[in-house]
Amino acid sequence: MKIRTITCHKADNHGANLQAYALMHYLESLNNDVEIIDYVPDWFKHFRPFYCGTPRFAANPVLKFAYICAKFPSRVKSYRKYKKSARKANFDAFRAKYYKLTAHYESFDALVSEPVDADLFIAGSDQIWNTMMDNGKDPAYYLQFVPDEKVTASYAASFSVSEIPEELKPQIKKRIDSIDYVSVREKSAIDILEDMGIYNAEVVLDPVFLLNQEQWREIESNAEFDDDYILVYDFEGTEEVRNFAVKYAKEHNLKIYSLYKNNYCNKCFEDYGPDVFLSLVKNAAFVLSNSFHATAFSLIYEKEFCVIKRQEGINSRMIDLLDSVGIFDRIVSEYKEFTEIQYSTVKELLDKQIKDSKSFLDLVLEGVSES
Repeated sequence: MKIRTITCHKADNHGANLQAYALMHYLESLNNDVEIIDYVPDWFKHFRPFYCGTPRFAANPVLKFAYICAKFPSRVKSYRKYKKSARKANFDAFRAKYYKLTAHYESFDALVSEPVDADLFIAGSDQIWNTMMDNGKDPAYYLQFVPDEKVTASYAASFSVSEIPEELKPQIKKRIDSIDYVSVREKSAIDILEDMGIYNAEVVLDPVFLLNQEQWREIESNAEFDDDYILVYDFEGTEEVRNFAVKYAKEHNLKIYSLYKNNYCNKCFEDYGPDVFLSLVKNAAFVLSNSFHATAFSLIYEKEFCVIKRQEGINSRMIDLLDSVGIFDRIVSEYKEFTEIQYSTVKELLDKQIKDSKSFLDLVLEGVSES
């Protein structure tokens, strides 16, 4: 069967890359021909010199022009630095090695006018329906470019938030109603869908859970680390994470390794790709993060970990995941000591969800075969 998936696969973000790979690889393991649609629209590109995302400036031509002129030099400088960065090179290398991509598309119109050929189209996973971002408003991530006679599905699509703006609901509902098989990643997404009158969706796990430890080890780096360490993955550079990391490292005689630059870590791995990220999680004594996928891989590798609540209000995905495996207490706002996670119980709960998630995909594949 020819399957094409669409997701935010080109972000230089560990979770985005690994979930895209996981869904592709799992479907391939079922003897399907799978490629990721290489959709990189203008809003996704790193260099957008004439972009104005501030509404009060964008609405006024004079203010918009002044805003763009003010931002232009720093944007050029930032892009030149990004193009030469080791991080970009490492992520590009990972994608070149592990992704199978379709032809390149730069706009929704191009997807419509030059249709991708497939028996089944799958949207997902990750934050493709997050309306706080451009992708959540883009019709491509709701498979609106797919001809009516083709079968469509979403797999573990995430809104990432607990509610979406009222003014967007009619449009989002219409788009999701057109998808044949709907699954989402969080229970909170079911509430959003039901609020819009959509009742046919299922909750499934993020694609990274479709692969087991052994399968992930196949693409880990061979990196070796000299220390026992706490791994910090902090998107927001918060004081809460810093305080927790410093105290935990001191109490447990650990070094601090970080995936983003900060002034308290012993070693920083900001420039490394997803393969090194996997090795860092696997070998950590403790994982401290506000990242969904750092949390997910902590579970996969059966690590001791905790999650610091995010400031930007997108905690629902971590809350739903940890609540579903009975360790909601691992989400904290400040330092605390924990008893050891009982992974025998966690694994039992997680394995059932993995089985149910694979059953959803089986149902979709059977539906295509019968159509």
